[in-house]
Amino acid sequence: MPSITSPAPTLDDILRLFQETDRMIKESQKETDRKFQETALAIKAVNTSIGKLGNRLGEFVEDAVRPSAVRLFRECGIDVHEVQQNIVAKRNGESLELDLLVVNDKDAVAIECKSHLSIDDINEHLLRLEKMKRLLPRYKDNRVLGAVAGMGIPENVALYAMRKGLYVIGQNGDHLELRNESVFVPKAW
Repeated sequence: MPSITSPAPTLDDILRLFQETDRMIKESQKETDRKFQETALAIKAVNTSIGKLGNRLGEFVEDAVRPSAVRLFRECGIDVHEVQQNIVAKRNGESLELDLLVVNDKDAVAIECKSHLSIDDINEHLLRLEKMKRLLPRYKDNRVLGAVAGMGIPENVALYAMRKGLYVIGQNGDHLELRNESVFVPKAW
């Protein structure tokens, strides 16, 4: 039986094959790049939305804590005269932002509010408290105290905050409460 063989490819055939393959790879790469850019934009939009939601949750916690702060601190012997929200101070290249500040003539309690409180949040708040009298000199003669509040507070985080001398405000059912024991002595700055 005679064999049928195809003619051997020429150099031009091989070159055309490489050129076609190269063209297909470049088109595929362009499509992959386009899809990657679309995905990156979608991820950026989702991250922006999550960030806005996180800010709104923080505002929600502030709004929940603000009216309760007077009651909570009066119950533990700090007669609150006023509650301030969203305090921003800038001096000598330093800045300070406080979610809530409850004050009377001798005390100022700076409260950090989070939807889910973490140890990092506590450490950042401790740094704020260290510079409060320097950046808000009207409170230089006050006893400065610290508090943290959250809708979700893991037990280890609450204990850490208390060991650092902070009041801990958390949700219990449908109301907020101070989680500190009655014998708690807050750290004063």
